[in-house]
Amino acid sequence: MAVRVKVLGSGCAKCNQLEVATKEALQQLGMETTIDHVTDFSEIAAYGVMTTPALVIDGKVVSYGKVLKTEEVVKILQKFYK
Repeated sequence: MAVRVKVLGSGCAKCNQLEVATKEALQQLGMETTIDHVTDFSEIAAYGVMTTPALVIDGKVVSYGKVLKTEEVVKILQKFYK
């Protein structure tokens, strides 16, 4: 099952932490996907996100303005893909 995951952010430390936590969560769940790291501000704004980092799953913003822990990302992914 292909999952479309994006991390929105300028490439700052917090954005990179979110990307790492998301990769770990995907691995724990045995889900194969690539994570797009979106740094273009106009593309980020198109999602209605003003505070980064943000996590987008299948086109839906599921978190913004905080760095999620791996366990939190696992829970979000499990809600999407039961």
